[in-house]
Amino acid sequence: MYKTALQAAAIGIAFASFAAHAAPAQTAEQLYQANCAACHGTRMEGAVGPTLGQHAWIHGAPTKANLIKVISKGVPEKNMPAWSPALSATQISMLADYIAANADKKLAAAPAAAPAAKPVAADLLSGFKLPKGFRISVYADGAETARSMVVSDSGIVYVGSRKAGKVYALVPRADKQSAQVVTIAEGLENPIGVTLLNGALYVGEIGRVIRFDNIDKRYAQKPSYEVVKVSLPNDKWHGEKVIKASPDGKLYIPVGAPCNVCDTDDTKSAKIYRMNADGSQLEEVARGVRNTVGFDFHPTTRQLWFTDNGRDEMGDNTPSCELNVLTKFGQHFGFPYCHGGVVPDPQFGKGRTCEEFVEPVAKLGPHVAPLGLSFYTGKQFPEAYRNNIFVAEHGSWNRSTKIGYTVRLITLYGNKQVSDTAFIDGFLRGDDVVGRPVDVVTLADGSLLVSDDYGGRIFRVTYDGK
Repeated sequence: MYKTALQAAAIGIAFASFAAHAAPAQTAEQLYQANCAACHGTRMEGAVGPTLGQHAWIHGAPTKANLIKVISKGVPEKNMPAWSPALSATQISMLADYIAANADKKLAAAPAAAPAAKPVAADLLSGFKLPKGFRISVYADGAETARSMVVSDSGIVYVGSRKAGKVYALVPRADKQSAQVVTIAEGLENPIGVTLLNGALYVGEIGRVIRFDNIDKRYAQKPSYEVVKVSLPNDKWHGEKVIKASPDGKLYIPVGAPCNVCDTDDTKSAKIYRMNADGSQLEEVARGVRNTVGFDFHPTTRQLWFTDNGRDEMGDNTPSCELNVLTKFGQHFGFPYCHGGVVPDPQFGKGRTCEEFVEPVAKLGPHVAPLGLSFYTGKQFPEAYRNNIFVAEHGSWNRSTKIGYTVRLITLYGNKQVSDTAFIDGFLRGDDVVGRPVDVVTLADGSLLVSDDYGGRIFRVTYDGK
């Protein structure tokens, strides 16, 4: 009997050891911190979501059975994702026990921000210049190297990044005046481009496009993704890829020139493409586009409008960066033969004329680096802003005197520019850079968001004038 007992004990120890190596157990605390703390606070004190301590439980009493139901199915109208089957039944049960044990306790509020943060933010905001009646605030902070943005129907803003290699979800807080930054993916290769199509988030990396299905319900779970089957160049120079879903249900994606200036007409580079949602039927729609890092579709004509960054090494004041419109597929916008619509290239322009190519709608200025652009379709701003374009100018990097570092308003009459005026100035203060605007999007309430990859912030502009 003694021998049998020893054998049984040995088998039990061996099995436990195997199980520990095969699937390391997580405590309820570890499960909570990994999956719930981003929205409900590290101490259950509340953040984006409500406290899980004593409060009015509007989705049923905090019994274990009800908590299992809520955790499993989520609360879609409150942007809480369904955790089944991402978590097992055992893990959800552990979380339910953990939350139920604290449900009747008065939990301390989250610690206040460091006192130094407020004066810095105040100094930052007071230095911006906007038209009368407009106000600017920080909507979200901590989105390192924030780049392109897209807004879901539920109000979550998805943000790509550059060197950070991350994709973020900006989840609105209860007051709708600011948002919590939640990292949904990391370790990616310069995932600057983001767009939404059929409930899925598409992300453009340098060499591939990936897709996160049903993203509004899965953003908090570090969701898995699928690789879209499409063959694109992966050159590092101008290789980062923005991406945009179009009104026709296609995905538009550019491929920049792998150089400052070179002849790319017989290659896949310096062109804009469109494809089906699954990556099939990749087709060229525009060529002669050196490096576009932002585009949008006109709200009524649905024509594609895009910025383009001019070449370097021709001096401080030439050529100009561009704002363009595609009026028919296959148009050529000049690169590398003609720049800014009027400047023949000293090497590649021989034997060519600028009249061969589509002239820009607007010449935005030399080396201002226009990136994201967006038609304003909200109702909060005055009517004069409706269906006109905001352009984020990232700012020059090699000009003897800095230029750009602003958000511009381009007003249109048909496809012609009427005016080009500063909407937000103050990202450049003297020779000091405090921010570099990248992209602009409109929230459902009509306010405008501007991403800043220099400070890792998202700014929000509201209008309270008469």
